[in-house]
Amino acid sequence: MNIKLSAVALLAIIAPGQAGAATLTDAEAAFLEQVAIASAVLEQRCPGYEANGAGGVQLGASLLGSTDAAMAMINAFDTAIKAHDGVDYDPANFRPEVSEAAGRTFKRVHAELIEDPQRACADYGEASAVRGLLRRY
Repeated sequence: MNIKLSAVALLAIIAPGQAGAATLTDAEAAFLEQVAIASAVLEQRCPGYEANGAGGVQLGASLLGSTDAAMAMINAFDTAIKAHDGVDYDPANFRPEVSEAAGRTFKRVHAELIEDPQRACADYGEASAVRGLLRRY
């Protein structure tokens, strides 16, 4: 009985911390979605767009409250890509919730870019340029 009770108590202490750690804030989710969309546009090589690193950090800082928070999310996104591709990465930067959310957004946008590249490149590329993550060339 004591062992069962101790295990339940331990689980009650651990579980809430794990559940909280795996949740993105609304601001993080919004910024991550925009980063994943811009990444898909670049990966698909949509003509006329290139990365705008400074603009991405500015967008992140406005959504997340600081450039440090924006860079942390960009690093977590970069780490998720490396982990997915099987490339060495810093485990301290890996956040499973970032990997999962970015993966869902990237797959959705990537499918649209393949299905109708002209429309999707224009729509997603332009939206990312307006937000500052991409720039037109």
